[in-house]
Amino acid sequence: MSKNQQNIEELRYRREQARIGGGLKKQEAIRTSGRGTARDRISMLLDEESFIEIDSFVTHRTVDHAMFLHHTLGDGVVAGHGTIEGRRVYCFAQDFSVHGGSMGEVHAKKIAKIVEMAERAKAPIIGMWDGGGQRAHDGVSGLAGTGELLDRLVQCSGRIPLISLVLGPVVGVSALAASLADFTILGEEHGQLFLSSPLETPEVILGEIDAQGLGGANLHASRSGIACLIADDEEDACSLAAEILGFLPDHNMADAPYCETADPMERLNPILEELVPDNPNRPYDMVKVVEEIVDDGIFLELFEAYADNIIIGFARLNGRSIGVVGNQPKVLAGCLDIDASIKAARFIRTCDAFNIPLVTFEDVPGFLPGVVQEWGGIIRHGAKLLFAYAEATVPKLTLVTRKAYGGAYLAMSCKHLRSDYNIAWPTAELAVMGAEGAVNIIHRREINAVEDSEKENVRLRLVGEYKAKFGDPYVAARNGWLDDVIEPNESRLRLGRALNILRSKREWSPPKKHGNIPL
Repeated sequence: MSKNQQNIEELRYRREQARIGGGLKKQEAIRTSGRGTARDRISMLLDEESFIEIDSFVTHRTVDHAMFLHHTLGDGVVAGHGTIEGRRVYCFAQDFSVHGGSMGEVHAKKIAKIVEMAERAKAPIIGMWDGGGQRAHDGVSGLAGTGELLDRLVQCSGRIPLISLVLGPVVGVSALAASLADFTILGEEHGQLFLSSPLETPEVILGEIDAQGLGGANLHASRSGIACLIADDEEDACSLAAEILGFLPDHNMADAPYCETADPMERLNPILEELVPDNPNRPYDMVKVVEEIVDDGIFLELFEAYADNIIIGFARLNGRSIGVVGNQPKVLAGCLDIDASIKAARFIRTCDAFNIPLVTFEDVPGFLPGVVQEWGGIIRHGAKLLFAYAEATVPKLTLVTRKAYGGAYLAMSCKHLRSDYNIAWPTAELAVMGAEGAVNIIHRREINAVEDSEKENVRLRLVGEYKAKFGDPYVAARNGWLDDVIEPNESRLRLGRALNILRSKREWSPPKKHGNIPL
């Protein structure tokens, strides 16, 4: 055998060693548990034969704790680039067969390197997380590598799309890194996120709660608000990541992909004429309004189980990506609370970072009152929503379907926050507050001055007068705070035409490092 052939054989042997990671027995155990290996997952995510691996030969450099006996090529993470439906992406997947997917110095630096390469190439990055936190054997050097990774992720934020798939237990700083992504998807059965290990959590130790209840997918989707979507399995997680990516550009200086649609922009929406109940206190489903207006009725709702009094997600209008924000009248009457404000504010900033127009569907009676909300900081958190809308420079369109009261009206992309196109249905009410509340304040003395038997009649008369004067959209339209009042069946047509003319919108802001959002 010639020297060249020997070299090639050695290369093939080393590649095979890198491929088997922590060993065939460990990989088989992972598959038996219902999870895929790192390479299985990358094969699910990327187009066939498109993956180009980076740093497959790196190993850790720890000598303490007999680690010099356990050198594994790749050091527990598979990284590289490929394509998803022809679009180039960078990706990495932690390998649970190598030291339980734990993150040592070289492991972290390898991910940091691929993140930096993605930022330079101006391509999205998708990370698949499945690891037990920091590798204790590496000591403080492991923390140094992790710190470098965290810095790279923060520097990329708002420049390229970051998507995290959590497909196994992810603990400690690795959980922080996974949650820095723009979108975090958890696998329903195996996806778990913990900042503190369940082994160190008193409630788990005492048996009050199990690991799934502490940091499982459903918990993070409904209570912590970390998981934007829950995947049925790993293949579904990869499909959801690809679906989200389909609405996003490669980087912050590009436009989102255009998608041809057979759904005509001129399509009318007669269903919407009967959707809002005559009784202003009766609920309806805002998701149905959105699905009737957008292309082909396709609305990818995010954070569906978290703060469900507001809806957010992606759709398309006339083939172009839009970010949808809408009050949900069937939950808490559509009131804004702490969680809803935070949920919407972050989504608005994400859309603004990646040049995706915002379409707001408004039916909001106000901010949710109560001691819990006031003590919890609804003032500060509500200001986040207002700040995000005012800061956004992408095209902003607002449709008021029914109520738009008080400070919540202002916070939901009103004309005064430089929204580009604001329209309302004839059922809309734009006012400081509801008629009943306003009458009780304005005419308190007048109501109290009459006999008890007449109070209700007087109050109803005054409420009727107030509604006649302020309970319609034409007062705001006369002042130019609404651009038009439209028939509900024209909603798609009007929003689509406005979005088309606003494609070239450019907004100049005075130079500054960044605003000081009330975090």
